[in-house]
Amino acid sequence: MFIVGTIISRLIFFYSIALIIYIFMSWVPAAYESKFGQILGKICDPYLELFRRFIPPLGMIDISPIVALFVLNLANQGVVSLFNGFLL
Repeated sequence: MFIVGTIISRLIFFYSIALIIYIFMSWVPAAYESKFGQILGKICDPYLELFRRFIPPLGMIDISPIVALFVLNLANQGVVSLFNGFLL
């Protein structure tokens, strides 16, 4: 059971890294139009859209990715706690 928890935790970690890269790509002009940007967009946009529906941008700043990363981190901690509890 510990292996399943580790795999899920690692997948969440790698998805968090993909989100961070996708967020930083907004600083580079035309980065979203590259092949890499399109692939990350297909992976990251559905998750980010969940938060963009409820959290409006503050002027020119979109804080929904910060909230999305925070929720993903909480989910990762929950997975780790859940599967560590099975070891007891």
